[in-house]
Amino acid sequence: MTKTICIILTIFAFAGCSSDPNEQTPTPTESMYFPPLTGNTWETKSVADLKWNQAAVQPLLDYLELKHSKSFIILINGRIVMENYFNGHSATTNWYWASAGKTLTSTITGIAQQENLININNKVSQYIGTGWTSETLTQENLITCKNLLTMTSGLDDSTDDVDPASLIYKADAGTRWAYHNVYVKLQDVIAKASGQTWQNYFNAKLRDKIGMEGNWVQLGANSVYTSTSRSMARFGLLMLNKGKWENNQILNEAYFNEATTTSQNINLGYGYLWWLNGKASYHLPQSQLTFQGSIIPTAPNDMFMALGKNDQKIYIVPSKNMVIIRMGDAADNVNLALSDFDKTLWEKISALYQ
Repeated sequence: MTKTICIILTIFAFAGCSSDPNEQTPTPTESMYFPPLTGNTWETKSVADLKWNQAAVQPLLDYLELKHSKSFIILINGRIVMENYFNGHSATTNWYWASAGKTLTSTITGIAQQENLININNKVSQYIGTGWTSETLTQENLITCKNLLTMTSGLDDSTDDVDPASLIYKADAGTRWAYHNVYVKLQDVIAKASGQTWQNYFNAKLRDKIGMEGNWVQLGANSVYTSTSRSMARFGLLMLNKGKWENNQILNEAYFNEATTTSQNINLGYGYLWWLNGKASYHLPQSQLTFQGSIIPTAPNDMFMALGKNDQKIYIVPSKNMVIIRMGDAADNVNLALSDFDKTLWEKISALYQ
């Protein structure tokens, strides 16, 4: 993610609050639907079926188009309620996930642990050898896989580069939260532990089991996933269902619960590479400041999120059996995972059902 001091400006993006964004509406009682692993079949549910506010649909779509969106999907109980494409994008067009793809790495890490290939409490150097940082051996050996999952490696976060010369000591592991690209070393850990390439292991253990498409692309130090919007929605549906796809438990529920719960006591709004709404406070990327209140005050408190540069979004709301996908260019001219876009977008989404 581009480093910028403009992050401070986003403080104001979260200062507002809707009248009652967390008002609970009746949760649909129908069964969870999972689309077939192949083909284009996907059950739908209309806004009218859900007794939502039809008058709120067009203002939402107008806002999405205005803010440079390329795709938008809402699932309820796995069924498509809204699926819209803008600016030449289509259901078959691939787009990048940016940092929203960190949650894919988190999920594969959990799968590797349940297969007894790794233990997230073990030090990173146990799997990829020592000398992967410029720290002393004592400092480096403090860094566990869990520290990478929780952004608490203690490494200097002033660069996204992950070569040893760039991975410099800033604090002891576990004592400082900082949004850092070093999490990508988990992909090396899993490749070494599994004896496979990262992409092959990912495809076999996650992608192909839920009918996703897409590929990993290496862009400098960044490992970026690209796929269709529906593939992103498939992953969101898996996570809504706590790691289970139909009758296949792909990720065990214990790890899922850890991943989507506050993972350390510094940034309460962060799990295992997932952002968590509705906590008492949170940190923003590239900031050591603590901000009080929920990350997106206009959204449900139980929501957890995959958020990426230029406003790539997976919002998952268990209380409403809801998954929301947004892909596109930056809504505004600030290339941050979190922005005022989230707050306003949720005002318009919630107008559908309140």
